[in-house]
Amino acid sequence: MALVTAMAVTAATAQTRYHQEVFAPDQITVTSDVTYGTNVDFMTSDFTQSPPVINTIQLKLDVYQPDQAEDEVTARPLVIYAPTGNFLPPPINGSPTGLKTDSTAVEICKRFARRGFVAASVAYRHGWNPLGGTLQIRRGTLLNAVFRAIHDLKQSVRFMRADAAGPNTYAIDPNKVLLIGEGSGGYLVQAYLCLDQGAEMFIEKFRPDPFDPEVSYIDTNTVGNIEGFGGTVNLYTPNGQSSEVQMAINLGGSLADTSWADGGESPLVSFHTVLDPFAPFGNGIVIVPTTGEQVVDVSGSNIAQQLWNNLGNNDVFANLADGDPYTDRARSLYGTTVNGVTISSTPEGLFPLVRNPLSAPLLNEASPWQWWDPNSPLATAVINPGPPPITAHMASLASNPDMSANKGRTYIDTIMGYSIPRVVCALQLGVCGYVGVEENTDIAIGVEVYPNPANDRVNITSSKAMIRHYDMRDVNGRRVRQANVTSNTLVIDRQGLESGVYTVTLHFDSGTVTRKVVLQ
Repeated sequence: MALVTAMAVTAATAQTRYHQEVFAPDQITVTSDVTYGTNVDFMTSDFTQSPPVINTIQLKLDVYQPDQAEDEVTARPLVIYAPTGNFLPPPINGSPTGLKTDSTAVEICKRFARRGFVAASVAYRHGWNPLGGTLQIRRGTLLNAVFRAIHDLKQSVRFMRADAAGPNTYAIDPNKVLLIGEGSGGYLVQAYLCLDQGAEMFIEKFRPDPFDPEVSYIDTNTVGNIEGFGGTVNLYTPNGQSSEVQMAINLGGSLADTSWADGGESPLVSFHTVLDPFAPFGNGIVIVPTTGEQVVDVSGSNIAQQLWNNLGNNDVFANLADGDPYTDRARSLYGTTVNGVTISSTPEGLFPLVRNPLSAPLLNEASPWQWWDPNSPLATAVINPGPPPITAHMASLASNPDMSANKGRTYIDTIMGYSIPRVVCALQLGVCGYVGVEENTDIAIGVEVYPNPANDRVNITSSKAMIRHYDMRDVNGRRVRQANVTSNTLVIDRQGLESGVYTVTLHFDSGTVTRKVVLQ
């Protein structure tokens, strides 16, 4: 796999909250099915009747948090997780995934909770017509489904903030909110960051008649405004809280339109397979997974992340140093061509995922972090009677043929390893950089540097842990040496380095140790 394995936390090291897991799995509590709002259910309502048959749905979220009896922090950053699902419930969406309890959603929320965050996996509304006989039907119903789901995410943020202003049941910091969206949720969180003007819904591709600038597929008089208020079939009302968020992470979603981003948006990090057949990595057309039909043209992470950097939206973490294996892997791909796809030159915050091409373009992987129980009722549901009959498991396995929990967790290792330093920067959760090992720990004490000062070479040994990588810089911060090591010993030959003081940063599985070296 073209990714980096996990940085494990060992009991022998001092751990840094948010950077690392500081709580054990049995110290995490889960509160399921918390109702955060009630609104019109477009899956079960029938607007063709006279009068319309309008049903409502209670929208729920699951909260993952460190046990408050064991956590002294009372203002913890909040993660809102929007799962995938193609805006239809499984298995109608052709997949066994699409719930707030998906394996990926649960795993990522638990990992954030073990680092000291509070995470909430949110169910949002479904309902559109992927079988519509015309592009206008498919596009119009999908855009409205996306718009309603954005309203739901905003309602969940406002609900959690309202609780924080009152009983603060979950002990959150309402000023530090992170969105994570997977698949369809990735579309949502990007639109959430930059859709902020009513006029943005009237660009050409969002109009049923491209030549009529006065009519959009999205009728705010019916479904409500951008914040989710008003409208004849919308029940959300203001509660005095803001829906603003401080950062978003996108897992395999695309940006509806680049014109929506005009500067001042919150930072964005994206993970995207370069051959994603459904949500394009570059500019392309959204494809309905169940039918292969085209819906709307969008811009994938390769475009969106470069745009975010051009606008300065990611400046808060753009200058993170090299030397971290996740950052090094991502940056090593920038400006290169992989599987016929050219990656942008400076899309800081983008982690391109490279997978081997499969037998047909629509079978290439989109979500290698996903896995599911192949024997569950959702997975064994027949979605195409055939012959032969096709189950949701079989359909999803076609583009994820080596699906497994181990594979999914390995990709989540990379998602967490690359994201966490940037989350710490954007949410101001501590030092903006890679976590270091405290000097009074066994690993730091076990590092020896000799001779120091040195003439020709410097020997570095670690008696307690394996050195994975080293980075050497001069007094001006310029890198002069670096290499992967995977050993308990390291020899740095002078090889022309000038006399002076240098810093050598040693990377271990649990963090970094920095030592000064003097060359005479």
